[in-house]
Amino acid sequence: MLMTPDTLHPPYAPDLCNDDLAPIPLARRDWTWVNMATVWMGMVHNVVVYEGAAGLMALGLSAWNCLEVVGVAYAILFVTMAYNARGGTRYGIPFCVLIRSAFGPRGAQVPVILRGFCAIFWFAVQAYTAAQAMDAILCTLSPGWASLGLRIGGLPVHMALSMVAIWLLHAWIANHGVHRIRNFELVAGPLVILIGLAATVWAIRVGHGLGPLFATPATLHGTAFVAAFTTGVTGMIGMWATFAVNIPDLSRFVRSERDQIVGQAIGLPLTAIVFTPMAIIVTSASIVMFGHPVWNPITLLLLLHKPAIMLFGGATLILATLSVNVVANIMPACYDLMNLMPRRLDFRRASRLVLVIGILFMPWLWFNEAEGIFRVLDIIGGLLGPVTGIMIADYFVVRRQRLTVDALYRHGDVYDGTDGWHRPGIVAFVAGGLAASLGQFVPSIAWLSSVAWFVGVAVGGLAYLALVRPRTARHATQVTS
Repeated sequence: MLMTPDTLHPPYAPDLCNDDLAPIPLARRDWTWVNMATVWMGMVHNVVVYEGAAGLMALGLSAWNCLEVVGVAYAILFVTMAYNARGGTRYGIPFCVLIRSAFGPRGAQVPVILRGFCAIFWFAVQAYTAAQAMDAILCTLSPGWASLGLRIGGLPVHMALSMVAIWLLHAWIANHGVHRIRNFELVAGPLVILIGLAATVWAIRVGHGLGPLFATPATLHGTAFVAAFTTGVTGMIGMWATFAVNIPDLSRFVRSERDQIVGQAIGLPLTAIVFTPMAIIVTSASIVMFGHPVWNPITLLLLLHKPAIMLFGGATLILATLSVNVVANIMPACYDLMNLMPRRLDFRRASRLVLVIGILFMPWLWFNEAEGIFRVLDIIGGLLGPVTGIMIADYFVVRRQRLTVDALYRHGDVYDGTDGWHRPGIVAFVAGGLAASLGQFVPSIAWLSSVAWFVGVAVGGLAYLALVRPRTARHATQVTS
């Protein structure tokens, strides 16, 4: 049963708070830098990031250039997330509550719903990828598995059953709550890295060194190289732009600012720089073995025709997917749904709702319309760039890192704006979103899409500072920490 806000703090509005959304007392924030690092390790090594190296090399960059792109992109992400996480660490509040200071309690629902949409979509996509690995494992164990020819909703019944198994695994982990998720990542994150290192050693033996991909030079030079490099950096940032917004969902559990920064530094840029060459080296080995690069790890496992490797490798891919999905997608989506219905949903109920909505997305059909779907997601991701800029501008410049936490859970207080809508936040969000998305619709400035996230962050943040009224800034100094 959900506790009512009255049992948490009498002044809290019942439609703005429940146990899971309430501030976490300092005594209960028990995540160390180790927990933060392993959570990020669990997120960074996933199939989408693995295949991202293929996209970079397809632009005409060399393998070494790919590592440079990854280094620059994840350094920018680390700085952005380290700053945006500070409010969560200091006050123990999630993204959907922190953002109320810039948008108002009702206006905050706009970016929260957008973020929730992205989270549930990516959950469905990642879960479907894991289901493919599960299906490959079951086909290996039982050759007759793939012969189950019935179709359910356009999906072969054997694949549908594999998806059911994956969905149940997600439900089992999420049902244990946030603190057990931390324990799961404590094991899963480092374990997948160790397995990746073993795969890399195997690939180096097969390729008699780093392999042909590391010997292939870049095919671009001059302005073309700069354009491709910039596009690569933006694309890599785009994979995590949504998480740059809701990083307070994790940092609220961390016991200190130092733990948050050290953990993210180890788990985010460092892990990414280690993981990317693993993907490239293993793919190099596939060229030696099959004569062409195989970037999809599931396809590579099937081509090897070794049951033991298929079972072990498939289980690793499932573990890696569970690791990223639970923290990067289910957790933020749960908070976003709870923010919409705090009196009806707690974390466990919200996680079950995420699983149901994820099925309704029918990711097996979306895979056939990848170009259109990812264009929509690029637009939504561009809209979240301004949210990042607005949050940083509001917290560091306008509020000077000082918030009245109780006021975030009340209507008619200092953050309420006009009937719950803080207009500078809404207008800056629209302005930044339009600027970031313009390249998608105007061919003459299509190049803008390659830096859409940067444009969104800059325009959103600067527009917010220009629009916020002087009296709002004065209110920022009349708060307690």
